[in-house]
Amino acid sequence: MLDIVVHTENGERHVRVSAEELAGLVRRIGGEDDRFLVVQRIPDLPDVFVQVWHQTGGDYTLEHRDGAADRHFHTMVGGPGDVAAAMTGWARREAGWDDGPSWSPLDTGPVREVPPLDLGEDERETLEKRVREVLAGGYASRAELAEVAEEYLVTEDRRPVSREQAQALADRLWLERVAEQAAWRGETDPERLTRAFTALEEAGITARENFTCCRACGQDGIGDEGGPDTRGFVYFHTQCTDSAAAGHGLTLLYGGFDGSSETTAAVGREVVAALTAVGLPTE
Repeated sequence: MLDIVVHTENGERHVRVSAEELAGLVRRIGGEDDRFLVVQRIPDLPDVFVQVWHQTGGDYTLEHRDGAADRHFHTMVGGPGDVAAAMTGWARREAGWDDGPSWSPLDTGPVREVPPLDLGEDERETLEKRVREVLAGGYASRAELAEVAEEYLVTEDRRPVSREQAQALADRLWLERVAEQAAWRGETDPERLTRAFTALEEAGITARENFTCCRACGQDGIGDEGGPDTRGFVYFHTQCTDSAAAGHGLTLLYGGFDGSSETTAAVGREVVAALTAVGLPTE
């Protein structure tokens, strides 16, 4: 699998696809509302991506950017095979992946300078603390993190953080976290949790991570997540995520879809068994 996320014009998000799956997505584009792909590495880095635009009957416009505005290039490619090969080489960080096409710098216009935050020390610390909490939860994208930074201090008559300032703050803290993660070794507890949830899903239990904002919304919506053969559910909501990120453990909510206490107890035992199998203790 490639350590990438692929975003499509029609709103799909494909995580850690194979080279063959990426090639299939490239071949697919061209029709209405499905004319481009944006590919980001995992972890996502600000202004680092490769993307392609294609309309049926024309060439493929391929772009890549490596951080600064003067590191943004584009080229025209005749067929999907060459596009997929270049994107795959980029995803694998292969030396010379961009040697084939003739690249030209892409002028994206003047870079707008972002003014510093006009906040008191207490407000600045409060804002950074909240952004770091969401970041530590692990489920927010860079765009969602910037939205938190922009909206957190808003009042009825004051909006102290602009969208550009929010993005700059979010990116700075994001890069700090990426640098920290680079030193991690081995499997993390969140990765173990995902393995357990995947096994539960395959066994007929709807399993959702960071699902909705609270218990009331989770209980209201979890029934719509399962298929006709699912027996029960397990999930945790964003407040649970925040608590776990703060070091207080992760609360899971579970139950059976038939409403019986027997099914609920059986689902609970299956959840515990799946967590135990990946090395996560439960109470």
